Amino acid sequence: MAKDESFDIVSEVDMQEVDNAVNQATKEINTRFDLKETGCTIERQDTALTLNAPDEMKLRNILEILQQKLIKRSIDPKALKEEDPESALGGKYRQLVTLKQGLDKEQAKKLTTLLKETKIKVNAQIQDDKLRVTGKNRDDLQKAIAAVKAAELDFPVQFENYR
Repeated sequence: MAKDESFDIVSEVDMQEVDNAVNQATKEINTRFDLKETGCTIERQDTALTLNAPDEMKLRNILEILQQKLIKRSIDPKALKEEDPESALGGKYRQLVTLKQGLDKEQAKKLTTLLKETKIKVNAQIQDDKLRVTGKNRDDLQKAIAAVKAAELDFPVQFENYR
């Protein structure tokens, strides 16, 4: 009897790569003539990044630099949830950017519905913050992966534990 094969769909961010991107962005901020010595900073605490700048334009600039560095390190910008900039003490501006980890229930349901609509013979089960996809043969699983990759999703996905 053939054993079912499976893979997991996850939405995760490599925090080591985030640290590397933050360090690269900080170096660029400290050497760029329009941002050097202006007090612009990026601080990471768990999955939250806090951007600090003296004005909103510089805040937008450091956010753009950060996004470029994250993209270069293969981190999808869809993994960022940007809060609105807010005024901080001393006339400075602050913006919180959160890194989304794991699939929430709505995202998992969206993927399950997408897979059902393709009529590919696979089953999808929500398991905590990931989606396990099982099927009888490898071809169906590969079709399922292709369908998910082709979909216009508003969140990043990765595939792991392919067996």
